[in-house]
Amino acid sequence: MGDVPAQVVTRRPSQFSVPLWSRQPSSDPIRTTVSAIPTDPGARHGIADPAAQAGLSPRHLQRRFTAELGTPPAAYVERVRMEAARRALVKGDDPIEAIAHRCGFGTAETLRRSFHRQVGIAPSEYPDRLRANKEYA
Repeated sequence: MGDVPAQVVTRRPSQFSVPLWSRQPSSDPIRTTVSAIPTDPGARHGIADPAAQAGLSPRHLQRRFTAELGTPPAAYVERVRMEAARRALVKGDDPIEAIAHRCGFGTAETLRRSFHRQVGIAPSEYPDRLRANKEYA
């Protein structure tokens, strides 16, 4: 299958779950921040609002988040959004533009770029590539 990362053809969509690829937060402020993201991946998930809710400065929240989860908040949000987009693409009910908007990418082009960077293929190819994998067909 060429240069396609193994995860594209070896994992079922249900396997793209936050707990499988993320360490679990150890403190309440970070746990609260993390739990809000998959609930609504399309929402604005900047650092200022969760920091205010946690009673921390944005910089301090960013440092603690990165220390506890091993990834910065923005990268974490993008992975959660990508997971949501993958699930939506497999369902195949909506056009890419609608999926991009609902999952927080804003535009189909932003989703395409992120998808290509993280998965190695275009989002339009993903459902067919997953179905072509005989192990999960």
